[in-house]
Amino acid sequence: MSDANCIFCKIINGDIPSKKVYEDDDFLAILDVAPATKGHVLILPKEHAKTLADLSDDKASKILILAKKIIKAMMEVHSFNNYNIIQNNGKLAGQSVDHFHLHLIPRYSIDEVGLWTPNPDDPSVTDELALKVYNLVK
Repeated sequence: MSDANCIFCKIINGDIPSKKVYEDDDFLAILDVAPATKGHVLILPKEHAKTLADLSDDKASKILILAKKIIKAMMEVHSFNNYNIIQNNGKLAGQSVDHFHLHLIPRYSIDEVGLWTPNPDDPSVTDELALKVYNLVK
């Protein structure tokens, strides 16, 4: 399934050119056109899903194994040892394209990429939240 208005679906379908680093029946991995650092890769599931919650369990379980495989190859090519794997869900979380995607961002000693500023929670709220989530997940 794809979305005719989705830029990532258009890339996956070959309507928009990209710099491919990996492709199989389920995923396409490309160099980001606006990279945070040299070698920044996006992994796109070919199945259109807006967020992780919308992604099939099958694709969700496969994508981290693929990320590991691509990161290892990138480390050989770009000579880095540190990296971020980032996935944003929704506009408030920084998602700019409504198609689930995973960012693989190499980190270099000279890069100035920032991710977030810590914002500590009230410990009593944190304890209550943890207990509620724990009870729902188990």
